[in-house]
Order: sequence, then structure tokens, then C-alpha cells
Amino acid sequence: MAHILWMEDISMDDVAQVGGKNASLGEMIRTLTPQGVQVPSGFVVTAEAYYYFLAQTRLDTLIEETLDGLDTRNLKDLAKRGKKIRTAIERARFPKDLVQEITEAYREMERRYGKNTDVAVRSSATAEDLPGASFAGEQETYLGIRGAADVTKAVKWTMASLFTDRAISYRADKGFDHMKVALSAGVQKMVRSDKGASGVMFSVDTETGFKDVVVVNATWGLGEMIVQGHVTPDEYLVFKPTLESAENAIIEKKPGVKLKKMIYAGRDISGIARTSTVSTTPVEQRSFVLTDEEVRTLARWAVMIEQHYTERAGTWTPMDMEWAKDGQSGELYIVQARPETVQAGRDFTKLKEYELKSHGKELTHGISVGSAIATGTARVILDPKKISTFKQGEVLVTGMTDPDWEPIMRMASAIITDRGGRTSHAAIVSRELGVPAIVGTGNATKVIKTGQAVTVDTIGSEGVIYEGAGEFAVHEHDITKVPKPHTKVMVNVATPDLAFEHSFLPVAGVGLAREEFIIASHIGVHPLALLNFDKLPLPDRVAIGQKMIGWKDPVAFYREKLAHGIARIGAAFYPRPVIVRFSDFKSNEYSTLQGGAEYEPVEANPMIGWRGASRYHDPKFEPAFALEVEALKIVRETMGLTNVIPMIPFCRTVEEADQVLARMIAHGLVPTAFARPGERSTPVYMMCEIPSNVLLADEFFDRFDGMSIGSNDLTQLTLGLDRDSGIVSAVGNENNPAVRKLIEMVIAKAKERGKYIGICGQGPSDLPDFANFLVEQGIESMSLNPDVVVKTIVNVAKLEHTMEGQNAKKTPAPAHKAAK
Repeated sequence: MAHILWMEDISMDDVAQVGGKNASLGEMIRTLTPQGVQVPSGFVVTAEAYYYFLAQTRLDTLIEETLDGLDTRNLKDLAKRGKKIRTAIERARFPKDLVQEITEAYREMERRYGKNTDVAVRSSATAEDLPGASFAGEQETYLGIRGAADVTKAVKWTMASLFTDRAISYRADKGFDHMKVALSAGVQKMVRSDKGASGVMFSVDTETGFKDVVVVNATWGLGEMIVQGHVTPDEYLVFKPTLESAENAIIEKKPGVKLKKMIYAGRDISGIARTSTVSTTPVEQRSFVLTDEEVRTLARWAVMIEQHYTERAGTWTPMDMEWAKDGQSGELYIVQARPETVQAGRDFTKLKEYELKSHGKELTHGISVGSAIATGTARVILDPKKISTFKQGEVLVTGMTDPDWEPIMRMASAIITDRGGRTSHAAIVSRELGVPAIVGTGNATKVIKTGQAVTVDTIGSEGVIYEGAGEFAVHEHDITKVPKPHTKVMVNVATPDLAFEHSFLPVAGVGLAREEFIIASHIGVHPLALLNFDKLPLPDRVAIGQKMIGWKDPVAFYREKLAHGIARIGAAFYPRPVIVRFSDFKSNEYSTLQGGAEYEPVEANPMIGWRGASRYHDPKFEPAFALEVEALKIVRETMGLTNVIPMIPFCRTVEEADQVLARMIAHGLVPTAFARPGERSTPVYMMCEIPSNVLLADEFFDRFDGMSIGSNDLTQLTLGLDRDSGIVSAVGNENNPAVRKLIEMVIAKAKERGKYIGICGQGPSDLPDFANFLVEQGIESMSLNPDVVVKTIVNVAKLEHTMEGQNAKKTPAPAHKAAK
């Protein structure tokens, strides 16, 4: 058959004949199905058939004449020309020999899969799914087609969809000749995801370009609900480097908002399967779509697909994939794979950092797309018929976009939607256009008014819209030109959401990640409230139950959410060390968590009260500390992130250290200093923030593998200051001779004992002479906030260079040179 090819007979070498999408399906069936990747097969109506159809009906002349002189910015004229071409294609008849070939090919599928087998008829343009031009959603796909006659009609409809308004506009903007782009139709065995589940998967973090994770999105029923933004899908992150070696490399699970699903509901008069949107059951709404094993299977396939296409291209090729789970068989399938077109072409040696210096009140927030800040005048558009009112540079605010909105999306300075997730249409197109977007706000069209100035901040995984045009700065760095000083410069990571973004900083690792930040931002519930969940008042149980969607056990919820937050930071910087400090909430801070007031005392000075190590061995809090230890154990041993190093804060006495370390051992995390030969263990550091830590440094180093100096608390307790008081703040800082003397002593002792010694805090960046002092004393590392990391690296390198020059002058010349 001249115009038909079977998918198992094609590869990526056949893009010109079958288009990018079909070529990729064939490539996977030929090369990856033998390795276990399941891809449903079928046949392809080729690009040659498309050109043959146009030539036989003289549609090629009509198309060329209709598109002559087109200005895609004239939306009304674009719509008029597009409709004329589509109508002409749909009314034209296929040549009889082409109809016969399609019929014979479908009969063969019936022999393989049964009478009237369901198929999907998918468009595949010859300029589609290429690096730099994904053409995502530009042409149509028809699902649930049965019978040779209906398959033939659907093939013609897909050809007509090459001339939707959005597809014409996209080609024009990308510089493609309309007459040199052909439409091939893939006829593929249907996967009954309407009875199961479906989703999208990426082999890269789409917002930051972080390469070491697979991102899996999942929803019940047909995946169109994700693209249309009617649901926020579940999201899973899987860490590639430990996927094969670790027991469970899933480092994050976020339940979505899945109130609806799309299923099949009979057929229309054209033979196309009708779809219906129905409510999900309460169990579906509160459950994750995929099991952990299914997530890992999909992630393994993603890694295999990325590796194959990378080897074939000779360059890193991250992939954008669609998957489906057949609800009848329970089997998983890959139904589409194409190169990811945004991060693939990025220059990772160039680092761009946005700094928001001022902003108005928060209007709303949602899911970030991109990583930037933009300002502009908002225009709220709820009706697609009003898109012609949109002006260049405005901020588009709407419920959700679809491909018909693309002509104005490229004109926007930012995009905000009520609905959708990271793989919705608005997110996909914004990402490709390089336009910052915030999707899934829930209420943007209600709280933002047309004509209002707004600031759109998409730094981190949660994006925020502020009132007014805020002031922001953009800092650009060439990583290849940043020096590498001997003193390690590390970064403090405030929340897991920023970890992937900060992983590109030229740092030696993370010197401080605070568990209390993870607890506050990702859990929001006091651990003792979860441990005593059944005893809580009903309103508290209901409120906490909303946070626990996806989990049935309150204790497992706390333990796993904490582990996921730690793991995201650990994975971002792997294999660089990541020092994670156990929770150091003060009693007044713990009491603000859900249910916390019942378990916290009222202290006159919480700063020097029940905090840090004193909590961990106290019978009133020890069960909560056990959950923290178990979370660290999951991260290190189950997820394989052995670069994560726990740290004990505010440990006043050696006896207290012994009690805390004993409880760590009791809960399965064995410190290196106490491990038997061959026993699995972990390094454990402590904060050096109390004068007793310095004075008894030898005894503490007998138990710990290192110390990180907390200069704020050390200054407070050395000089008798309340660091929360503005009245006495001028008395002294880290440069005070007494504070310097203590730091000098502990650095010397650490070097003598061969132990790690670093500092975490803003002192070195705020006080340049203090930074000089630390380098002169031989501190191993400094950990700073992200905004001052690059500047500090440069300054430290200059200081070291100066010191080396001074030392060289002091060194006496060799005797024979002196004699000369």
C-alpha cells in the first residue's frame, strides 16, 4: 500500500513521511518495546497521502491562494481564511484508492485486536515535535473511532485540522512554509483510559530545567481534563540517580484536585465517541491515582526513552511524554513521546536571578510556570470572542486557555488562570513562549480587575500575584567565570520549593536546610496533634483531614511529607552535601501550627527556652522527634540520598547530646561515632551556638562529626543580648572580640580533630571584615542566603588570592637563591 505504513516499520528517520509524533511512536515500538516499554501499535496514513489528496482535489492551489498575504495579527481575517480551508478539505472526497488502503489497514487491525476495534486517530505534522517547535495541541485527535468508514472520515478531519487558526498562526510565527508542512494521521489501538487513568510525564523539571527528576502527572479518566485545566492532577517526582539502586526513589507526592473525570458516553452521528464529564467518587478524590510501583514503572520508562533519544541525537534530549492506564487490563502504556522544547535549548552556564525588591499586597496565588517576575496592566477576558480586545504587553487573566487563545498569549507580559496545573494548555504554551504564568489560582478573575497594575512573581513552585507594579532586579551570571575558592561557599535553602532553582548556583552544597520551614510550609500541623489525632476536637480533625488528602494515617502523613520536603532539597544538590537541621521551633512558633496551642507552654523568653535538643529527649516531645528521625531514615536509606546529613540544634550540654543521640539510635538512625563495624550509619553534626559548645568542643567532637556555627545565637548568648530586641541590638555583633575569640577557638579545635567546621548565617555577607576573619582562621565552609552567594564567592576568592600573595612574600627564599 503506497500511502500506508505500519508503526513497527517506521523510525525517526521517517519524519518527512509520517511526522514527528508517528515517527516517535514507531521508534519506540521498534527499539524500546523489546526492553519492556509498552506502546500501542497501529498504522499511519503518510504525508505522501496528504499531498496526493490535495493534488487530486486541487486543494493545494486553494490553500496557497487563501493564505497569500495573511497577517496573523488580524485575528478576524485569520479566522475567516482558516475556516474556508477547513471547510474545503472536509467537503472534498478522498481518492478511491486511498479509501481502499485505509480500509484494508483497518481490517488488519481488526484481525489483530477484534471486530470493530476502537482506535485513536492522531494528527502528526511533519514539522511537529521537533526541538524548538512542539506544535502541542495545534492539530486535532479523535478518540474511540470504530469501523473503516469512520476511520477514513477521522483521517480527513485530522488533515483539515492542520489549518485551525491556532495552527496557521503557530507555523507563521515559527517561520514554517504552510505548503511544506504535511499532515500524517496515526491510527492507533485505543487504551481504555476512560475506565482507568492518564497523564503527562517529563524527564526534566519543566520550570527550572533540573535534569535529575522525572515529573509524573496523573488524573482519573481521559487526560484531556489535564490539558483543559478542569483538574489539577496528582504530581509525583522521581529521582533518577537512585531509581535503580534505592528501595523507593519517589521524592515527592502531591495530591491534586480531581473533582471530575472525562469518560466515553456513546457515539455521535459521525461515529466519534462522545465524551462526558462526570464527578469523581469521594474515594477517587481523596486517593492518589497511581501506586508507588506504577509511578516507578513510568519513571523507568521515561529514563529509558530519554536515554534512547539522547543517544540518537548525540545531545541531551529531555522528553515530554503522555501515558495511559487501561482500566480493563490494568496495564500502563506510553501513547506519545516528543522532545521537550524549552529546557533542551537552554544554556545552563548562564544564571539569571530575579530579586523582587518591593511589592503591594498579595491578591492571589497559584502554581508557577517559568521562573521570572513580570509587571503589567491586567485584562480579564472570560469570553474567547473578546480576545481581540487584548493589547500587547498586558497581563492576560482568564479562567483557562485553549489553543484558540494562542495568538494573544504570545502578546502577553504574563498569564494568570483560575484553573489548571503544570501540564494544562496555559502552562504548556506559556512555557514554550517564555511568558511567566500562574495557573490554578481558583479566583484570579474575581479578585483582579481590568486596568489594574499587577506584579506576577513565578519564582519557586508557588507563584504570587501582587497589587501594583513592584520593583524588581535581574542579576545575570556566567557560571564559567565564577572563581572556585578553597573555602567552600554553600547555600541556605529556606523551602523545598526553591531547591531545584538554587541547585544551579555554583555552591559546594547546602549548609543549612531547616526542618521547621518544611513543617510550616508543607504540613502546617503540630506533630503532637497528629499523634493524638483521634482525641482532637471535631473542627480540628476536619481541618487537618483536608491537609491529609492522599493519606489515611495522620502519622504517616507527617513522616512522609517531612521526608519529601527534605528529599527534594537533598536531590536538588546530590551528591553535594546537604545539612538538614532537626526542627528548632520555639514554643511560641510551634503554637501557631494547627493544633499546636494545646501542646505548647507559654514562655517568657522562648529564645532561650524549650527549643532544640532539649525537646528531643523530653517525654512530652520525644514521640514527635521520633517522626523526624524516621523521616531522615527514609530519605537516606529508602530514597538513597546519603548526601543528607542531620544536624542537632541548640544542644546545651554533653549529657543532653548523649540523650538525643541515644534516641536517634533507638529509632533506627545510627550516628557514625556509635556505629559497630559494618553497621549502616550516618554522620551527625551539631550547631555551635552556645558558649558551652566551644568550651567543651573536645567532648562534643567525641560524639559528633562536625559543627556549624550559628553566629546569631552565639553572639546573643556570649554578649547577653536578646536578638529579638531592637533596643540592645547596637551593643555588638559577630565582630565583637569575645565572639571572635570563641569562633577562633572552635575552628582551631575542629581542625585539630579533623572534624567539619562551617558557619551558616548572614554574618559573612553582611560584615566583609568578619568574612575575612573566617577565611584567615581556616573555616571549611560558609553557608549564605542565595542572593549573596555569587558575590561572596568572588570576594572570598579575592581575599584568598591576597592572602596567598602575602604568605609568599613572608616565605624566606631558598638558601642557594639567597646566596646568589
